[in-house]
Formats: sequence, C-alpha cells, structure tokens
Amino acid sequence: MLPTSPSTPVVAVIGGGPAGLMAAERLAQAGLTVRVYDAMPSVGRKFLLAGIGGMNITHSEPAEPFVGRYRTAASWVGEWLRRLDGPALREWIHGLGIDTFIGSSGRVFPTDMKAAPLLRAWLKRLRESGVTLHPRHRWLGWDAQQQLLFDTPEGPLPITADAVVLALGGSSWARLGSDGAWVPWLSERGVEVRDLRPANCGFITVWSDHLRQRFAGQPLKQVIARVVAVDGQSHERRGECIVTEDGLEGSLIYALSAELRGLIEHQGQAELRLDLAPDRSQSQLASLLAQPRKGQSLAAVLRKRAGLDPLKTALLHECLGKDQLADSQRLAAGIKALPVRLIGTRPLDEAISSAGGVSAQALDERLMLKSLPGIFCAGEMLDWEAPTGGYLLTACFASGLVAAEGVIEWLGASSSASTNGNA
Repeated sequence: MLPTSPSTPVVAVIGGGPAGLMAAERLAQAGLTVRVYDAMPSVGRKFLLAGIGGMNITHSEPAEPFVGRYRTAASWVGEWLRRLDGPALREWIHGLGIDTFIGSSGRVFPTDMKAAPLLRAWLKRLRESGVTLHPRHRWLGWDAQQQLLFDTPEGPLPITADAVVLALGGSSWARLGSDGAWVPWLSERGVEVRDLRPANCGFITVWSDHLRQRFAGQPLKQVIARVVAVDGQSHERRGECIVTEDGLEGSLIYALSAELRGLIEHQGQAELRLDLAPDRSQSQLASLLAQPRKGQSLAAVLRKRAGLDPLKTALLHECLGKDQLADSQRLAAGIKALPVRLIGTRPLDEAISSAGGVSAQALDERLMLKSLPGIFCAGEMLDWEAPTGGYLLTACFASGLVAAEGVIEWLGASSSASTNGNA
C-alpha cells in the first residue's frame, strides 16, 4: 500500500456499516486520518433497515452461552468479544446518549426501539473526531498502479492510504450495498474466501395447493422445532414461524438455519421436526385422541382435545398419511414430531445475513490479510455467522474494533521499523 505522507498516516475504511464505523471511531481516537468510503448515498443503510421492527442491538445472555451462539466460529469470534462484548457494547451506546433496556427474551434494545437516533448520534461524534465520510464511492478493487479504485459520481477515483480496513458486508440485501462484489478481487490476490451462503433465511418445501391457498402468510405459533445436524447433534428451539407459499421462515427457522442449510448441502434435503403441542405429552395426547369422537370431525377433535388450530391441523394432513391420522397413537406421535421435508434455502439476497467469506486462516490475529499486509477485514465479510437476537451486530462491532487496533499496532510497528532503517 502506497504511503500518503510522512506525517499522520491515512487509513481508508471501505464500508460504512457497524464494523466499518466502529473501526473508524477507534482509528480516529488514535489520532489517525480516517476516511470512510461507502457505495450507498449514506452510511448505515442495512443497519437502519434492520432496526425498523425494533433495533435489537445485542443480547444479555451470559458470556459462555453467548459465545456458543457462533457455532464453529465460537473460538475465533470469542476473541473479538474479549474486546467488546454485550455489556461493553451497551456502555458504548449509553456513551452516545442512548438508553437501552433488556426485553423479556433477554434481547437488548435502545429505549425508543429505533436505529436512526443511535446512528445520528454516532455520526455526529465521528465527524467531530475528524472522520470524513465519502458516500457514493463504490470500491472497484485496485488499478494497475495498485491504488484503491473507486467509482464515484465524478468518475473513477484512485486513492492511496497507509492502511485499509475492508468492512464490505456479505452478500445479502444487495440493494443496501452488501453484494459480495469484492469476492473475486480478494480471491485473485490469494485470499481464501469461502462461498457466501444464506444465513438466517427461509427454507423451501413443497406444499399442496390447499395449504398454499388457505394458509400462506399465516403464523405457526407456539411450536418446538428440532433438527439433527450433519454431526449428529440435536438442536431445538421454541417459538413461532411463518408458513409461506413454498416453505417456512421467521425467527424460529432462522435460529436453526445453519443446521438446516448444512443438511441440505450435505444430502440434498433436511428434515425438520415440529412439536405442535409443546405443553402436552405424547401419552396425554394419545389418551385424549383415543376417546370416542361421538360424531365429531377430526378437525374438531384436534381443536378441542389437542388445542390445535386450523393451520396445525392442515399441517398434519400435509405431512402424515391417512393411516397415521386414523390411529390415535401414531397421530399423537405425529403431533409431537411432525416431519417437514425442506429441499432448499431461499435466495441469498433475501437472507438476513450470509455465511462464508474471508477464512480465519487468511487472517492473522489482528484481522490483517496474511497475503496483503496493511489490509484488514471486519464484519460480515468474514467467515462466521450468528443467529438473530443481537449476536450478529455485536460481533460486527467487535470485529471492527479488533481490526482498528490491528491497524494501529501495524502502523506503529511499520513506523518504528522505518525509523530504524529496517523498512
């Protein structure tokens, strides 16, 4: 990377989401010249959209289970969280003048539930610290002189910097700037980038015309979803989801999306088991269903004795055979573990987030690319994933801080080596 001046180093932060802005703040605190470039007309677009339904900023869960939410990347992400965990992130938000509260589910929200006031306060502080924002600057990789190249309203713009933080996002919600266009540019330079795949996404199945026409868009409430992952581990969550025209989506499904996606990638399909009556045992259900119907329809019996609404009854007809529906023991078993066969994920651009990205092996402990000294990566473009509930945002913020501190350390070491005549 070409130096810009012998005095104050200049750091280019490419990407104005939570990871990039957190990196910019820490770099400015260290006295560096910080320039943030973003492809969109304003920064934080995805952050704002994610907060429309209530800005879930982090989670109050204790440290050990919190870190466990990052699955196979837990040890890696756990190191970032040593620098900025959920409680520290809340304190940081309070420092912006934004109060927070813990909801009944343990999720943490700004008091007004909105993302915009938080972002406004943050941008004000960043500008006051000397950070300059450059919207409508879409990164295009490098030019022939190895300068960073941007597409701007005034045309192509090459720039130089002493260090770079890439915080380009994954490949979901491309309309907000996270389009994965950076993947080939890094891959061509020897950076290991794992395929970007949907995370926190909906799944596809094949419903009958009756179920699609009658129930698409309706919530499936108070169920327990279970899946046995590729490694044989069983995972379950309680909550609700939405029946779509071609599958299932919603928070309950998102929480199990990594396991479901893994099964589909491994064997072409995944079996999701739904407990439609989580507060009743199988033996209780079997006993109630074995009683004489006295002329009542199966739907009426299921409603009165098992507490099942029309959607749950329709799912039983969808996923069980006639013989199972006619036998009280087998019907009770089906209610407690209804098999739903999922055959694919919804498209990546519809997903809340993405899995895959720059591998941990391509980076050092400072989040600097081993093959490209002086270039650091942060946020969702790294190869990790997290469920909804504040976990994704927390790790994005934390990785931005780690990358920034890596830049500060690297620039300090480079300056020292140069002063000593070793560079």
